[in-house]
Amino acid sequence: MELTISIKGSKYIVQDKKQSRQIYTIKKKGFGGGRFLLMDASNYQLYSLMQVSDERKPTFIISHNDVSIMQLACKSLFLDPTINVEGKDIQGTVIKYDIASKDHRNFELLKEGISVGSIKTKMNLNKELQYDLAIDDKMFDDYVPLFALAVDLTFGDMNRG
Repeated sequence: MELTISIKGSKYIVQDKKQSRQIYTIKKKGFGGGRFLLMDASNYQLYSLMQVSDERKPTFIISHNDVSIMQLACKSLFLDPTINVEGKDIQGTVIKYDIASKDHRNFELLKEGISVGSIKTKMNLNKELQYDLAIDDKMFDDYVPLFALAVDLTFGDMNRG
């Protein structure tokens, strides 16, 4: 599956690259705090991502129906930039990903050490960052676009500068 995640104001628009149709919207909830809602095309809330630490290396949680199901923790910002993802999905299946890079821009999605996809950072014509997400169809779940959001919230300022 190939998706493009673009920033439009305070929203992130997730489009299917092949069919050029919007399949998700990620909206920031409220004015303060760092909670983002992942909505499907019918505006049904699927998951939320919330930043739980304001440290230099941020930590996020992904929730489904207000129940935390996984944690995303930045392990390194500069040498081998990496975000570790650990938790259980709504069926109870263990989730363990590493979102790893060498340059803060091009990330590889590793599930239990095996490459299953990538997140590539690009600058569009409006000087906004855009993320191209590619993932094996068997590994895709609705929460995966939130991985690109975590990359933007963690490394976006470095890539804009």
